[in-house]
Amino acid sequence: MTGIAAGACLLLIMGAALLALVHAAPPDLDPDDDDTWYLPSEPQSPRRPFREPGTVRARPRRRRIPRKLKWAAALVLAGLIFRKAIAWAVLAALSATLHLVGINVHLPHVRLAWPWQSVSAGITTDTDVGPWVLQKIEGISRPALGTENFNFTFTHKVSKDIGIWPCWYSSTFAAVGHASATVDLNPGPSWWTPAAGHYRLRVLSRPATGAPGRVSVTIVLPRPQLPQSVHDVTVDNTLSHPIDVQHSWTYPGLGCGALIRPQFAVSVLYGQAQNLAFAQVRQNPKVTRPLINAAEAQAAQIIRNNFVQPTVNALGYTLADFAIRWSAAS
Repeated sequence: MTGIAAGACLLLIMGAALLALVHAAPPDLDPDDDDTWYLPSEPQSPRRPFREPGTVRARPRRRRIPRKLKWAAALVLAGLIFRKAIAWAVLAALSATLHLVGINVHLPHVRLAWPWQSVSAGITTDTDVGPWVLQKIEGISRPALGTENFNFTFTHKVSKDIGIWPCWYSSTFAAVGHASATVDLNPGPSWWTPAAGHYRLRVLSRPATGAPGRVSVTIVLPRPQLPQSVHDVTVDNTLSHPIDVQHSWTYPGLGCGALIRPQFAVSVLYGQAQNLAFAQVRQNPKVTRPLINAAEAQAAQIIRNNFVQPTVNALGYTLADFAIRWSAAS
């Protein structure tokens, strides 16, 4: 045992001597030695800034969320909320582009819908939706306008003989008129009384857990009204132009031009064209029918999308059917 202890002590002494040699300073270099030595400098510990006693060390600033990440999150959230409207716009633009290049592709049909028009599943209500929808309809305060453009021609002729000399000028113009038919969307409280029968709402099914209810709405409105005065019709000066001109052999000499030109001023021609356009919208079925159709379509769209559908959706129903009928009596 004493031999083993002596060997262990010897090993400890040799290890301590080896560590002393390793950590000892390097010997002086011989200046006459041709070899160049590069001694690495000892690493220095970083100096800490002076801090007075009792001061509190400032905490490191928190890293903020990058602005680009915030915008990306906002755009993704907006896309999720308005996904139906975005899908409708993308399909409409794609369909128009394909139509322009002459490619006929059947694209899926997506109806334009806003987030506030959606129905939350699971809504249950015993509310009588009829009076609520009627209240919204009675709140409509603006008429629907169905604007249409139509083409027509007219001739303006002026004859002013100078003694025995004939003096006349005739010009035929192609003109473009604009007119609107109006729909009174708010005929008044007496129009909506139950006895009149101008409003009917049927509940097809009540809301149940996980499924909205279904309703159908039918209303009756006065027929669209055609323009009532000549000032309700306009003529587009930029699109109107002469298509045929005839005149006497004396024009413009012998003073004939001085007599004729004032009768073809823009104000004179516009007044004649406006009166003829007013007659077209009152008497020509090819003009009156498109005006009435446009007004009816716009009235149905305004009442359904802006008043009836949002109201029934908010009460937990979907609009299964909507119809507008037109009454001759106003």
